Amino acid sequence: MKVLLLYDYPPSPGGLATQGALLHRGLDELGVEVHSVHFESAQEKEWYYRWFEPDVVVGIGYWGHTPDLVLHPQRSGARPVPWLVADGYMANYREILDALPLVLVTSRWVKEVYVRDGLKGQNIQVLPVGCDTDAFIPRDKTDPKVAAVREALGIAPDQIMVLTVGGDATSKGAQEVMQALALIDAQAPDWKYVCKVWPQPRTFQQNVTDIQLATQLGIDKNVTYATNVTSRNFMPYLIAACDIYAAPSRLEGFGMIQVEANACGKPVLGINAMGLLDTMVHGETALLAGVAQEIVLRETILGEESGYTEGYRHVFNQPRTVDYRASVHDIAEHLLRLMQDETLRQRLGEAGRKRVVEHFDYRVVARKFIDIVTKELELS
Repeated sequence: MKVLLLYDYPPSPGGLATQGALLHRGLDELGVEVHSVHFESAQEKEWYYRWFEPDVVVGIGYWGHTPDLVLHPQRSGARPVPWLVADGYMANYREILDALPLVLVTSRWVKEVYVRDGLKGQNIQVLPVGCDTDAFIPRDKTDPKVAAVREALGIAPDQIMVLTVGGDATSKGAQEVMQALALIDAQAPDWKYVCKVWPQPRTFQQNVTDIQLATQLGIDKNVTYATNVTSRNFMPYLIAACDIYAAPSRLEGFGMIQVEANACGKPVLGINAMGLLDTMVHGETALLAGVAQEIVLRETILGEESGYTEGYRHVFNQPRTVDYRASVHDIAEHLLRLMQDETLRQRLGEAGRKRVVEHFDYRVVARKFIDIVTKELELS
């Protein structure tokens, strides 16, 4: 089998790029002929179509990338298989995606979203995102590289470090976590809450709002926002530095960093919804807060990326859930249990590590990819 992968290549630290890079690595280690190219690089893609003649062209992105991931390879006679995440209301390309023999998605919830938005779903198969379980491993907090992370963040050796990582923290549920921490502050052992976010204009604005909330809650001295460009090389040590990884996300199609935290032997605090239903097991590898609120829209504004003129107002036939909010009281209860019980943290972390190795290791995902593609496309 010869596979051409289309994604943000060479890979940046972002989720989609990591998703593609790990599939490339897994396929290569399994002896599959594989090459990667940037999904928007038309000339280079055509170059690969001509000399490499791939059996399948796998594009990593969301439905709005259909022109680059599906239509472009089709025009050159190649066989596209998009591997998609969910990102807002699917407003276009339904017929194109329905006509494909195979569409991959990252979780059962993503499949449900695409079916809700009009795809038939008969050609959709779930392929989880891979995890580098050789890099994301349990490490003792006395490891010099881990200790250096805690020291740089101002975390004392005896403090409980709660961590959230994302492009921004709010979408990962940080505001709900801060409200929960304020509720249990008097009962909890000494703690610090670290939000590692990506530097971008939207994030800077959101950080101001989040820090204002921490100040209003009276916990601002215990909350740290780290806004730095970091590589994937740093992430295993950042996660290893924490005691609890908390991300009861408002929108989560898979939960890559939650999985990486489990791989590091860390207990995860999440939300009992969306992609985490595939990746986390409540009471076994994580503690999942219930859904307190669903944010529902009756209409949305679409633009050129959806095949409409900019500012087009679309009214849904039925209101759509676009966001979730985890129960603050559940988060508070779960956090307090984890903070007070080191044995529980260790048990959840060990079980989480075992499950990630068995189900989400990048080599396991690559084998599953080969099995799905071989069967669905009848490749030899």
